[in-house]
Amino acid sequence: MLDRFFGLTENRTSVRTELLAGLTTFLTMAYIIFVQPAVLTHGVGGEPTGMDFGAVTTATCLSAALATAIMALYAKYPIAQAPGMGENFFFTLTVIPAAAAMLEHEAQAGGAVAGTSAWQVALGVVFVSGVLFLLLTLLGLRQVLLDSISPSMRHAIAVGIGLFIAFIGVRNTGLIHLSPAGPSLNPHFASPDLIVFFFGLLLTGGLIALGMRGAIFWGILAATLVSVALHFGLSHAPEAIAKSDLVAQSGLVKNFKVATEVVSQPPSMAPTFLKMDLTRAVSWPMIPFVLIFLFMVVFDTLGTLVGVAERAGFIHDDKLPRANEAFLSDALGTVVGAAFGTSTVTSFIESTAGVEQGGRTGLTALTAAVLFVLALFFSPVIAMVGSYAPITAPALVIVGSMMMQSVTKIQWTDYAEALPAFLIIVGIPLSYSIADGLALGFISYPIIKLLAGRGREVKWLMYLIAAVLLAYFIAVRANAAPW
Repeated sequence: MLDRFFGLTENRTSVRTELLAGLTTFLTMAYIIFVQPAVLTHGVGGEPTGMDFGAVTTATCLSAALATAIMALYAKYPIAQAPGMGENFFFTLTVIPAAAAMLEHEAQAGGAVAGTSAWQVALGVVFVSGVLFLLLTLLGLRQVLLDSISPSMRHAIAVGIGLFIAFIGVRNTGLIHLSPAGPSLNPHFASPDLIVFFFGLLLTGGLIALGMRGAIFWGILAATLVSVALHFGLSHAPEAIAKSDLVAQSGLVKNFKVATEVVSQPPSMAPTFLKMDLTRAVSWPMIPFVLIFLFMVVFDTLGTLVGVAERAGFIHDDKLPRANEAFLSDALGTVVGAAFGTSTVTSFIESTAGVEQGGRTGLTALTAAVLFVLALFFSPVIAMVGSYAPITAPALVIVGSMMMQSVTKIQWTDYAEALPAFLIIVGIPLSYSIADGLALGFISYPIIKLLAGRGREVKWLMYLIAAVLLAYFIAVRANAAPW
């Protein structure tokens, strides 16, 4: 039955190979189970966003499982899906603060905002972007959207977000301090937090260099074991060490919570389930964020599909069979994920690990989907890992370094392409906002092209986006305190 449905013989694979490939894919992307709840529940400066950690964990696993199952059974590709890195930081560090500012402005104007939180508006924004992605796919308009942004700009977005993610990682672990004088390096390398961080980072980097499957997952697991050992070891250390500022003020002592059990009933999704504020999500201040989410998921999906398909040999005559089905899987995953209570769901490039293991059909993805459901029963361990940033910070730095690979694909010799791309790359981490960094590039791109006498190279949609963003900054952002 499996052979007939997935075409195992036709694709020169077997059930055993597909199951092993699915396990490999799951292990390479399992870090998202720990990272996603940690990112969505803590915003700028580590302040709580108001989202429930357990609910986000369940929403993450279930949305990943459902979207991956759709990809497996409908598109029949060995591609797994989950809430995307980059989109989750945009959700937390840009959209939630913007929504909070909008709600505050509305309250000052006498509006009724009681019972609505900024994260609910942000979930609504994700939901609307998912619906638009679904409509674009069904209407066959996604190509217009893809063609509107040059390849250099698309690669710059990946690089800028990669730098931002890595910066968040080193900041959350305490390696980099932010002060009015600017960022500075924490020289206390012997602190428990930095010991855990460097152990996880160097071990993970070494495992990746060795070509080990699931290196990020194993790095997180090893850093967790070191954290537990340090936690109990320091509690029995001499008083001079245990009560020193280096130890007493560390996140290991103040934040790390050792799990008292390994397996338990999955956390309830009720705190986030269907909590989107759709009315405010489609209000004027939120429209730019809807569009940016839309662009991000379209480009993520396209890049991953092409990358995995090229590696697996699926592309024939420059065309990818069942591309619409794959896009629909992503779109449905994002819509369902927002309804569950998590950020944009997209295809994961880590799926190439399963392809390298021999995965060629949807059975690989279906295996990964089942494993995401089983992971829910280990929620105490997930909560323990999520309680201590130095455990997951190495994963952010590693993912950021991987995203930097796209910098070589930017047309640096063409300044009309290079400068807007550069503004995106430096704008995202330096402004501490993905949206603001993108705006710098999107606004400057058509202007530079026009001044260079190459205005016809710019698609009409890019002119529209630049005009909307410029109007947004002048008419809304600059005049709506505290924006």
